[in-house]
Amino acid sequence: PRCGLLWLHISCAPNGALCPWGRCMGSECGPGGSQSRAVWCAHSEGWTTLPTNCDQAERPDNQQSCFRVCDWHKDLYDWQLGAWNQCVPVSMRSGGVQRPAVCTRGEEGIQTREVGCVQKVNAEPAEDAICEYFEPKPRLEQACLIPCPRDCVVSEFSPWTACSKTCGMGLQNRIRFVLAPPLFGGAACPNLTEFQTCQPGACVGAESLYSLRVGPWGACSVPLPRQARQADEPPGEKKARERLREKGKGKDPETRELIKKKRNRNRQNRPGGKFWELQVGFQTREVTCVHKSGDVEALSLCSQETLPVTFQACVMTKDCDVTEWSEWSACSKECYDPNGPVGERTRTRKVSQFPIGGGADCPELEEKEPCSPQGDGVQPCIVYSWKTTEWTECRVDVLLSQQDRRRGNQTGLCGGGIQTREVYCVQTSSDTPAANLGSLRSKEALRPMDSDLCLGIPPNTTQLCHISCPVECDVSSWSAWGPCTYENCQDQAAKKGFKLRKRKIVNEPTGGTGNCPHLVEAIPCEDPSCYDWLVVKLEECIPDNEKECGPGTQIPQVQCVNSDGEYVERQLCRDAILPMPVICEVPCPKDCALSPGPPGPCALTLALEKTPRANRRRARSILAYNAGEGGIQCPNASALQEVRSCNDHPCTVYHWQTGRTRGDDASCSVGMQTRKVICVRVNVGQCPESLRPDTVRPCLLPCKRDCIVTPYSDWSPCPSTCRAGSGNIKKKQYRKRIVIQSPANGGQDCPEVLNQERECDAPSVCQGYRWKTHKWRRCQLVPWSVRQDSPGAQETCGPGLQIRAVSCRKQDGGQADIEACLKFASSMPPLTQPCQLPCQEDCQLSSWSKFSPCSADCVGVRTRKRMLIGKSKKRDQCKNNQVYPLSETQYCPCNKYNAQPVGNWSDCVLPEGGRVEGQLGMKVQGDIKECGQGYRYQAMVCYDQDNRIVETSRCNSHGYIEEACIIPCPSDCKLSEWSNWSRCSKSCGSGVKVRSKWLREKPYNGGRPCPKLDHVNQVYEVVPCLSDCGQYVWVAEPWSVWKVSNVDLKDNCGEGVQTRKVRCMLNTIDGPSEQVEDYLCDPEEMPLGARNSRLPCPEDCVLSDWEAWSPCPLPCSENSTRERSAYPLRQPGEEKECPPTKETESCKLNSNCFHYSYNITDWSTCQLSERAVCGVGIKTRMLDCVRSDRKSVDLKFCKELGLERKWQMNASCVVECPVNCQLSDWSSWSECTHTCGLAGKLWRRRTVMQAPQGDGRPCPSQMEQWKPCLVKPCFSWKYSAWSECKSEGARCGDGLRFRNVSCFVSDGSGQQDSSLVDDELCGDLVPSVDGDPQIILQESCTVPCPGECYLTEWNAWSPCQLSCVSGDDLGFGSVQVRSRAVLAQDPENLLQCPEQELEARPCTDGQCFEYKWRTGPWRGSSRLVWCQRSDGLNITGGCPATAKPMSDRSCDPPCTKPRSLCTEAGVCGCEEGYTEVMTSDGLLDQCTVIPVLEIPTAGDNKADVKTIRAYNPSQTEASSPGRAGRTWFLQPFGPGNTPQHTVILKHFSFVSVCSKKPKRPQRRQMNNRLKPLTLAYDGDADM
Repeated sequence: PRCGLLWLHISCAPNGALCPWGRCMGSECGPGGSQSRAVWCAHSEGWTTLPTNCDQAERPDNQQSCFRVCDWHKDLYDWQLGAWNQCVPVSMRSGGVQRPAVCTRGEEGIQTREVGCVQKVNAEPAEDAICEYFEPKPRLEQACLIPCPRDCVVSEFSPWTACSKTCGMGLQNRIRFVLAPPLFGGAACPNLTEFQTCQPGACVGAESLYSLRVGPWGACSVPLPRQARQADEPPGEKKARERLREKGKGKDPETRELIKKKRNRNRQNRPGGKFWELQVGFQTREVTCVHKSGDVEALSLCSQETLPVTFQACVMTKDCDVTEWSEWSACSKECYDPNGPVGERTRTRKVSQFPIGGGADCPELEEKEPCSPQGDGVQPCIVYSWKTTEWTECRVDVLLSQQDRRRGNQTGLCGGGIQTREVYCVQTSSDTPAANLGSLRSKEALRPMDSDLCLGIPPNTTQLCHISCPVECDVSSWSAWGPCTYENCQDQAAKKGFKLRKRKIVNEPTGGTGNCPHLVEAIPCEDPSCYDWLVVKLEECIPDNEKECGPGTQIPQVQCVNSDGEYVERQLCRDAILPMPVICEVPCPKDCALSPGPPGPCALTLALEKTPRANRRRARSILAYNAGEGGIQCPNASALQEVRSCNDHPCTVYHWQTGRTRGDDASCSVGMQTRKVICVRVNVGQCPESLRPDTVRPCLLPCKRDCIVTPYSDWSPCPSTCRAGSGNIKKKQYRKRIVIQSPANGGQDCPEVLNQERECDAPSVCQGYRWKTHKWRRCQLVPWSVRQDSPGAQETCGPGLQIRAVSCRKQDGGQADIEACLKFASSMPPLTQPCQLPCQEDCQLSSWSKFSPCSADCVGVRTRKRMLIGKSKKRDQCKNNQVYPLSETQYCPCNKYNAQPVGNWSDCVLPEGGRVEGQLGMKVQGDIKECGQGYRYQAMVCYDQDNRIVETSRCNSHGYIEEACIIPCPSDCKLSEWSNWSRCSKSCGSGVKVRSKWLREKPYNGGRPCPKLDHVNQVYEVVPCLSDCGQYVWVAEPWSVWKVSNVDLKDNCGEGVQTRKVRCMLNTIDGPSEQVEDYLCDPEEMPLGARNSRLPCPEDCVLSDWEAWSPCPLPCSENSTRERSAYPLRQPGEEKECPPTKETESCKLNSNCFHYSYNITDWSTCQLSERAVCGVGIKTRMLDCVRSDRKSVDLKFCKELGLERKWQMNASCVVECPVNCQLSDWSSWSECTHTCGLAGKLWRRRTVMQAPQGDGRPCPSQMEQWKPCLVKPCFSWKYSAWSECKSEGARCGDGLRFRNVSCFVSDGSGQQDSSLVDDELCGDLVPSVDGDPQIILQESCTVPCPGECYLTEWNAWSPCQLSCVSGDDLGFGSVQVRSRAVLAQDPENLLQCPEQELEARPCTDGQCFEYKWRTGPWRGSSRLVWCQRSDGLNITGGCPATAKPMSDRSCDPPCTKPRSLCTEAGVCGCEEGYTEVMTSDGLLDQCTVIPVLEIPTAGDNKADVKTIRAYNPSQTEASSPGRAGRTWFLQPFGPGNTPQHTVILKHFSFVSVCSKKPKRPQRRQMNNRLKPLTLAYDGDADM
């Protein structure tokens, strides 16, 4: 740049890095757009200058063409992602990172890939900007893990084989196989074979250098045409043919025709007919002579008497050939159903040529595809849907617990219950809306179908329901008796009068008020009137003649009332007698003053006597005594009590009584109901006619309803005969019909029979297919031209091939297509077999006969025979019984059987069919728990004397042991009955009352659980109650006579005391009736029982008692007052005044003035009818009037204030129903889980039809039951091992190996080896081995020639192994491997061996193996070190070489002394039981045995003295099991109890142990360093 100037473009740094271009602009989408950027001239230090200062030649472009991306380009362009490259270690990319020395999990790496934008159509590259417009560029690199290299892992070597030669120099080998392949760059596999030479002994004569080798059989060739073949026949055969022809000509035409027909019939079944182009040809093989070096030499060098056969007959190979496909069949579905499953159509092709001689197999002969029928005429499909019957009546009894006393009397049960219905499957057309199916309005009765045809979830069969509980009629208490009134005030002609009392219905009873008790009672009376005067009060006593005191009158204040006591206009009482003024007396100052005593009410008491009494009482007391003279004296005490009888009238009560309503039995219409009405009375008399109830009323009658049942369902299918194990049991078939509407109101009853059964007809034969084999054709030999050079070729004899036809038959023998057998029958029988035409020299024998029968088991012998046939009978060599035995003898089989139980006991199974009632078992309706006595079963297995399993019938056993068992019956929680309700907790206002039940017995065996109990096992019910505050009142008797304390004998006045009795009485409408306990009345309101006051003296003013206080104005305030007053009963004398007649006091809150408010109680528990178990009930609460001091008072206080009552007092509530778990019936027993063996089980199951609710009985845990199947032996075909490979007639080359297939029996458990049995026992099995129907009994193989080196067969695949570290999967999958090792027989040819082979493949469910080094004990200076896999297998490879423990520890100089060894410290020491004797320079001189002394054991009485012995602390007590006591050794020790190896021992001896009294040992400290020997000494003997 000129003077440091350079061009910059926008957003660029001065280093010249390119910057982003602006947005691509253009009028059209695609390549025609342009984009620009700003370019200016700047100094390298950053300041801008004129553009002319920069070099114009270097100026960057400020504009370029670009690709303008539009939204629709998204469909044309996309990112193309390349494959991830190899994972490169991070350490290689960044030099600073050190590679780990030891690899554990793996090494972190990075892998990259190429990503580019391309056109979707042709993958042409495009600018990345196009794809970036829609989606960010995918990442170009990612982290990866390079797993640690895994070396090849191989097994241990097998033992050495025998020597390959019997003489001379041979080879022995041992091989191993690969367990895990080398992975991720691990070490390759080592040699799998190890060889060593062997020389069993010198060969006698020259070693055979040449071997005869046969090659493989060549392709099958066709023999010459017929004419050439005849010319090619041996001369003898030609002559024989001509003789036969001449013989045939001589037969009559009829015979010739018969022969011709038979020949034609045979030709039809002949192979080479329709499907089999069977052609017998021949094949040849090469025979060579091979030197042990592998070179082929002249055949003459192989000295062998006869050369192997070089030709054999064969079948020409033919591949399978099939016809063209047929047309597609019609669709299997013939109707239209858009939602249902589709149909299927098929097409087939037939076999025109079967595969023969190993030709290619046939392709699929049938093809299927889904289809739906097309066209206008297609009918809609039949659809199956669920339908339900009506719900049954609601039943409450099924909810009762076991102990509920209502079980005994179930009438009138109500509340929550359960109802059921049946669900069944019906056929409907697909255009019928499903919603109509559930309704029974149309009552169309559809035929029940098999439930399996309905697919959806069936509707529920049970539901909760509710029977309304009858509400009993609730009536109020009686009112007081009314006045005597006419029966009818409009008709007063009849002079009869009645006094009435009434009560009301306070609720709405079920079924109206017809069932309520009578509401009116009447008493006849005299002088009735409809209106009467009522004395409201008497005015003051006014003395006569305007005097101040003395006799006078009181004027009554009256009001006109009707018979109900209501105030009416005064004029209505114009006919009534107005009450007269009452005579009274105002006492004068010197008179006796009495309290006023108005007569009491006339209390009517209905006694048991015929004439009840009614009395009126009044009592007065003396308030002041009279003066000594001149005043009216006080009456005596008896005159103060006054009793008057009321008007006498008969006290007989009458009322109307109604009978039960009876309905008219009319048809579905309006009817009439009648009832009887009678007047009930005690004496002769009459009820008021006007109150007579109705005797007739109209009603609606319900309609009749007939029973409706469905038609019968189809008969259930009969089981077919081919079902295994059906036996000879007579099967039945069933059909049913279902009641869909029950009869009601006298409708037609249901039929008695709803289920029918009948015996099944004779079962039809199952359709099946089988192969039929036809006769073998004659044996065909290899053509004469091929075999003419072989010995014996002049004869028509030797090995050949014969063929036969097979055809397909139905089980009943009828013809069937071959394709049917290919599809349904077992594998096709072979069409060819080798055969042998006997030569003249051959001996021909018949087949063996069957063995003769045995008379009894274990007794005698049985034989079978065969005989010579044809010319063999005359040949002497055939009569050699040693070579050709004609009879065979065997001991009769000795079968002994023993039975033994096997497996566990089954579940306890109740007897099926009728349920046993009572204690043995029960099934209460709706109570699905079954219990009682059942049986449990254990299978029996039968073995023969060879411990082979046989049919149980051989042991005379029916296959089971059974024993009785008990399924315990469930017992519900048992509670007591409810206690009585407690008294209301308050005598005034709202309280609670409680009742309880207590636990009598806990539930067990799945019974109903208990409700929630408290700590004393009780359950409570609490309801609010309201006590009428006026129901108990204090009643005070009149005050007693004064007792004056300071008696003024002259005046009888002054301070005194009065008393009276106060009692708590039950209050009734007619006033207080009987005395009760005092605590029932409010103690705060109890009147005083005594008072002190002043008895007025003569001429003193006498006042009445104070009247009640006037009420305080509300709200209470201390500014307001209340007052009370009294009035003078006796005016004062002269100069005397009356005290004040008024008193006032201020109003104080909660003292004499109160505020009132309503209080609402809590809700009660949900109350049900006595006849209900659950369902809808009522909860109640109470309204209480509460004073401001929180005391409950009579509701009238709140009512008088007109307070708002906004609460609902009753609400409906629900008590959850205790629904027991409802289970279905047990299903029928399943098929056996195993077709044979010991482990088979039969299962049956049941399902929950109704889950338990509330405190219902829970479902049992056992929803399925099992019992053992009959034990049957498991028969199977099994292969024997392959025979050795044999090349017929030669030493080596291509040969055959064979194996047999035999019948084996086992118990199916896999624990026991199978046992060989007669092949007939497998006769019913489809021929297959381990599920493979292709049974191969021979295969070609190779016998190696002595000089050859070759590979073994592949070993089996190794277990699947996972790539993992410490049990963690690394994510590289699993692998398994197999290998082939090299084998050789001659040391000279080892260099010509092929490479060993290894094959690996991925697999699933790999196992994670760990590898660890293991070590053996040191043996001298070495020890064994090996690698072990975590499953215990010893292997080579897999363990890390860096961690391999030391296996050699050589000492220098080597330890050559007897009994010496190289210690871990690398110096020479002695074996166990020997001590080292060292030289002065510290080297081992010799190993000397440590003397051993025996300690007498407990049982050894030879010596009574303990012995001394040294102790080897490194040896455990158990290390010398041969001794009864413990053996002690002498061993030198150094300081710190470490073995001292440098002890110089010149000479030592033991002091003899004597039986003298032991000395006390000297306790002297000795330095261990100075002791050449340390003796373990126990102080009991001298040394």
